[in-house]
Amino acid sequence: MGIMQYFADHHDHLFYLVAGISFIVELTILGFGGPLLFFAIASFVTGILISLGVITGWEMEIFTLGVLTAVTALLLWKPLKNFQNSGGGADTSSDMIGKAVSASSDITANSGSIRYSGIDWNSRLDSHAEVEKIANGEQCIITSVNGNTMIVKPATRS
Repeated sequence: MGIMQYFADHHDHLFYLVAGISFIVELTILGFGGPLLFFAIASFVTGILISLGVITGWEMEIFTLGVLTAVTALLLWKPLKNFQNSGGGADTSSDMIGKAVSASSDITANSGSIRYSGIDWNSRLDSHAEVEKIANGEQCIITSVNGNTMIVKPATRS
């Protein structure tokens, strides 16, 4: 028996395979939040419904897959977007955190730069800093790292 005949005889296994491939592509390439996630969930649920004998026939299986993909997207789109947008917060694992450095340009809540280890790094004020800016040349402390941006606060309150 060839693979094509196997999947023709076992539709549920084909849907499980499609779900697995979709999950892998979603998680490795698209980054958990793209449309393949909804399709993968719907494929898995459709496979379960086929295994239980609730639905039969290609037409009904494909129709169920489409409806479940739409319902899954409607139910999960907003919660997943909120989850993605919540972020994990700033990185607190960097060995740069706590270092005193000089501002190499004025640092505000939106932009600026610091000089560390001979390199100018993008920076911005920590949201808890009680100043509007750190002037060029003033000392500041790195409080966290967000991507390639150093979050800083004044070394001494001015």
